[in-house]
Amino acid sequence: MALYSEKVMDHFRHPRNVGVLEDANGIGEVGNPVCGDIMKIYLKIENDVIEDVKFETFGCGSAIASSSMATELIKGKPLAEALTLTNKAVTEALDGLPAHKLHCSVLAEEAIKKAVQNYYDNNGIEYDRSQFPAEEDCAHCHLK
Repeated sequence: MALYSEKVMDHFRHPRNVGVLEDANGIGEVGNPVCGDIMKIYLKIENDVIEDVKFETFGCGSAIASSSMATELIKGKPLAEALTLTNKAVTEALDGLPAHKLHCSVLAEEAIKKAVQNYYDNNGIEYDRSQFPAEEDCAHCHLK
């Protein structure tokens, strides 16, 4: 059995939604100090819908594939739906990740949540803070 699925390899070799979104109104950046992966998600939100999304990831193939898949899964979705995206859903959409690479899908989930939280904060929108990891509880959220 191959270490990586065909979907992981496809999203690594041909990542979707790569780059900076100049008119982003929600940005989330997270990193894993153990492996060195850094992920930044840019959201363009209109009427509570993610109209566009881009990412920049410095990291391994699993981190790039997780970023790419996560952006595909939330593009065009209402914020409420995007906030329900889990690392498990990213992993399943990629047809699995090796156990030692699951943290990459966690980074994708956390980066999206940080970008949505950034959008809410920048626009003075009230939200349920329990939907978002607290800085001190989030091992990957040390980046601003």
